Amino acid sequence: MKKALGILVLVGLLALPVSGLTATLEERIEALNRQTMELKQQLEQMRQQQAQQEEVIAEIDETIYEDRSSRFQWSGDFRTRYDYYSRDRYTAATPNNTVTEKNDTLFTNRLRLNMSVSALENVDFVGRLTMYKAWGMQNTPSDNAGFFGGYPAIDGNSSRTPADDKLLVDRAIVNWNNIGGSNFWLSMGRRPTTDGPPSQLRLNNPSRMATPVSYMDWPFDGATLGYAYDSLFGLVDLPGRIRFCYGRGYEAGLGENTLNDTDFAGISWDIYNKNNRFVYLQSYVAMEVFNYPDIADANALAMIQGMMGPRQNIGDIYHTSLLYMDKIQNFNYFINGAWSRTDPNSKGMFNDPIAMMMGGAPNTDSENGYSIYVGGRFDIPKSNFKVGAEYNYGSEYWIGMSPGHDDMYASKLATRGHVYEIYGIYDLPGKAIANLGAASFRVGYQHYRYNYTGSLDWNMKPYEIDSAADRSMVAMFGNMGPLMVESADQVYVSFDVKF
Repeated sequence: MKKALGILVLVGLLALPVSGLTATLEERIEALNRQTMELKQQLEQMRQQQAQQEEVIAEIDETIYEDRSSRFQWSGDFRTRYDYYSRDRYTAATPNNTVTEKNDTLFTNRLRLNMSVSALENVDFVGRLTMYKAWGMQNTPSDNAGFFGGYPAIDGNSSRTPADDKLLVDRAIVNWNNIGGSNFWLSMGRRPTTDGPPSQLRLNNPSRMATPVSYMDWPFDGATLGYAYDSLFGLVDLPGRIRFCYGRGYEAGLGENTLNDTDFAGISWDIYNKNNRFVYLQSYVAMEVFNYPDIADANALAMIQGMMGPRQNIGDIYHTSLLYMDKIQNFNYFINGAWSRTDPNSKGMFNDPIAMMMGGAPNTDSENGYSIYVGGRFDIPKSNFKVGAEYNYGSEYWIGMSPGHDDMYASKLATRGHVYEIYGIYDLPGKAIANLGAASFRVGYQHYRYNYTGSLDWNMKPYEIDSAADRSMVAMFGNMGPLMVESADQVYVSFDVKF
């Protein structure tokens, strides 16, 4: 009896915690059920919010971004450049001895943004915006070289001369390709006429950057009708393209005046363009050229008008260039020749002001000028280094149409004399993140040796720099005469980033 009672007591004691545990589990299950319901409510709220967001996104896609193919594609480049420039020149006060003028440290920044977009399957737009300024100023670093020396601003050097920090439209072009299923195309707008071949070698660009050869470095507005072919005159393996080009160098405007517009017209012919070999011919006429262009700065315009009188048309200029480029293993090279010819009207070109002041007539004879431009670049194997050298020469009456040059102070390809240049390039190593990503340093030296005055000018006769008699004649003009620069030296270092 006692044994049975003990067993019952033990069973009772064991049953007490089991019933308590059961109650605790039920409470926990109930709490978990409540938490589950709360989580379900939160998830439902999140689903509703996500659905609302998707509706908003869908609405945006259907309105602003309905045509995804119409979005702009962007690329660009940024350059910081240092220049040292020094020149020796004769002045009106010292016609027999040179004075030295120099700028020890000129720093510039240049930003260029490229854009492209398609409107139709065979119609597209390409453009470029440019900001180009000198460190520490919102103006052009003047060299007193006249309007073709980079100052003041004209249409032919817009966005190509350091100015302020505004973005300017450098290029804006609409292309109508494969017209009617043919190989013809039509292009209109602000033309790609700066940094043309063979500049891509010196500027470390993998491909051609403009249509005309670099003797024509003049931003202008115009149109091109072109035709691309795979074989020239039915010959096998002679691909190229030919273009008829037209542009306006000066708009005369509306009014009771006798001024005519200044227009460019000619051909641009890629005779052969395959792999590394490139043969190119361009020939054009600048019709009804001005004695001076439209000048943005009112003070500069007044000064030029005081020196040269009213603006007027003075004749035509003919210009022809032939370029050959090729590559042998790691050596890129080019040979370029050009010819210019004036066809003045009764007002004359290359006039002798002193003779005219003494009763002489304007120079209505046609004058021929010539230039040669050669160079090469060697890409050092198994390294990131490239080295190059260039030389160009211009004769007494040579006219280089290059107010949009990239030589900072003086256009080397407009020089009436000799220019020597050497340069080195180092491509920074590293994996490209942007599609066109690249970065490089470029160091170069240029030496100018002038034979005649007036590079880039067709108004006044060229005076021989090494002639004491000619220098004495120029000195008679005082500070209003042409610059008598004997020689100049320029050192540049640039850091270029493409993205």
